[in-house]
Amino acid sequence: MASDKDYSSMNRPLSPRLSIYRWHAPMLASLAHRASGITLVLFIPVYLWLLHAMTGTPEDFAAARAWLHLPPGRIVLWLVGASLIYHFFNGIRFLCLDAGWGESREAMRLTARVAIGVGVAAAIVLGVALW
Repeated sequence: MASDKDYSSMNRPLSPRLSIYRWHAPMLASLAHRASGITLVLFIPVYLWLLHAMTGTPEDFAAARAWLHLPPGRIVLWLVGASLIYHFFNGIRFLCLDAGWGESREAMRLTARVAIGVGVAAAIVLGVALW
């Protein structure tokens, strides 16, 4: 076991921050997974409002439909749709890692790149479809 003196001589912080890490695909995939999860959770109130409007009065339905056709509504749909697709595919990646599949450094980098690529491709396709 190393003493405190040995650790301090390596100039490593006890609690590393994102600013000192070298960015790799698995790290980016993990951070993007968290961000997409936060996006999906933050969308829940908007989703509930849309659901209420779609099942409410004809005036509520028309208001929700109009909002979805405006740029802010389309941006929200694009952001949530891209987040959902990325979160789904990267979640499958994490489930495979939890099961012990693809734990090598090369496999983790490859699967992270694939998940990021699928997310970017989905964002582009969804953006084209919405505009």
